Amino acid sequence: MQDIISILRSVGAIVTDSHFVGTQGRHMPAYINKDALLSHTNQVSKIGKLFALKFKNKNIEVVVSPAVAGIAFSQWTAYHLNKFSKKEVLSVFTEKTPENGQIFKRGYDAVVKNKRVLIIEDTTTTGSSVKKVISSVKKAGGKVVAVCVMINRDKKVNTKNIGAPFYSLQFFKIPSYDAKNCPLCKRSVLINTKLGHGKKYLEEQKKLK
Repeated sequence: MQDIISILRSVGAIVTDSHFVGTQGRHMPAYINKDALLSHTNQVSKIGKLFALKFKNKNIEVVVSPAVAGIAFSQWTAYHLNKFSKKEVLSVFTEKTPENGQIFKRGYDAVVKNKRVLIIEDTTTTGSSVKKVISSVKKAGGKVVAVCVMINRDKKVNTKNIGAPFYSLQFFKIPSYDAKNCPLCKRSVLINTKLGHGKKYLEEQKKLK
């Protein structure tokens, strides 16, 4: 089976030679464009199978991911876990709050209560999103068996940092910088407003002036 980077490259999901802003406002010279991947269901299924293979012997009962992009990965991972375990594995998701939290809606908190939960995410740089999902799962009474991301971009994100057993399908280093120390900003490289959170970042900076 292909590795993650090969799958991402095959659909043009790894974009380089630009100036991107990530979810947490960090600046980066490369970007993993999940939207380019999500329309390719065969490739997303392959990634879901890789998640499932890693945890097929962990008696997972529910797969949880943060919306929106994570939903497809959660669904396909649960699908393949169903195939491996010969029993139903459920898939639910958390949703972002106005305060940038991650909470269960639609009664999904009841789905994870007293269940063995696998939390998955597409990529992580700081681990912030998955920490919020972990908190919501625990609050709902679920047991976090493991957290696994498709791509971990910083080895500082680990089991100790996350607060739960942490894994990644692949490590892919993308340097990230705060705005004050960004070499791309210092070279006046224009921020990409089509991918990532560059447009929002520039709008916020404009308000501060």
